[in-house]
Amino acid sequence: MPSYSVAQIRLAEQSALASGRALMPLAGAAAAAFVAARFPPSTSVLALAGPGNNGGDALEAASRLLAQGFDVLVVLPSGSDKLPSDAARAWTGWQAGGGRTLEAWPGDFAPDLVIDGLFGIGLNRPLDAAWQSLVDTVNDWQGPVLALDVPSGIDADTGSALGRPVRARWTLSFIAPCHGVTRPGAGRDAAGECHLATLGVAPPQADPTRE
Repeated sequence: MPSYSVAQIRLAEQSALASGRALMPLAGAAAAAFVAARFPPSTSVLALAGPGNNGGDALEAASRLLAQGFDVLVVLPSGSDKLPSDAARAWTGWQAGGGRTLEAWPGDFAPDLVIDGLFGIGLNRPLDAAWQSLVDTVNDWQGPVLALDVPSGIDADTGSALGRPVRARWTLSFIAPCHGVTRPGAGRDAAGECHLATLGVAPPQADPTRE
């Protein structure tokens, strides 16, 4: 499968944004459609939303699934105060739709599915103790996980583990797959089945690496 560096994917993303394409709602819609194609509306979903745009993607997906009748709960460990602008708009939409939000994994909620929107391709340092504890809770739960872009705890360029990563059943890449989920190693092992939603964005211009 062709794969790309984070820098290449970011350039394609920036070009699409500069042309006026709203990528976060498209990513959320793609993630929600992925879930709806595999689970009935009675499914309970726990969406983990991190502090950046990956969290915004998860919030957009959560809003759409809630509107379709899914039982959805969002965990937003870092709170909403410092979300980047697009993710903040996704947060506002989630609240406006009546979504429920907690700051930690709820002990009394056993979801049928977890959406991992904690870090995506932006993680470049080891998980700290608090994030690692949340990831460990996800893995200890042992249910199906859909990771958005990259399982949290994986370096998207190298595929190296930055701690103990989320172990996903599926990874849904947006725009293009990164090296970290296609090259043999921790990233590919953590990613499970790899899927792609291009969001209507042309692939990165530089020559991809083929595995």
